[in-house]
Amino acid sequence: MSNIPFQTIDWKSVKKVEYKGETGVAYWQTVQLGGLRIRIVEYSKGYLADHWCEKGHIVHCLEGEFITELKDGTKKILHKNEMYVVSDELSSHRSFSENGVKLLIVDGDFLKKS
Repeated sequence: MSNIPFQTIDWKSVKKVEYKGETGVAYWQTVQLGGLRIRIVEYSKGYLADHWCEKGHIVHCLEGEFITELKDGTKKILHKNEMYVVSDELSSHRSFSENGVKLLIVDGDFLKKS
């Protein structure tokens, strides 16, 4: 992790990149600061991730709701103003959004499994 001086992020100026899911699409706006990644991610209606993710995240739901499915079959619904936290390699997970959702996702080196 590097020292990060005070700065602001104007999300309107951060390019959106499209990633196709198994169904639907995700739009990522990403700011990388050394070993820290900060993203605004929007899932379209009917979005289902095309992979099981092993990365750790701090995920805060800004708008809408979505389901995080764990590989063991457990499903958790996150609504606006709720969040989840997981470290790298501790829970395989993927996301589904029936009606679309907007998320703030923070991840990076600090979530590596120890």
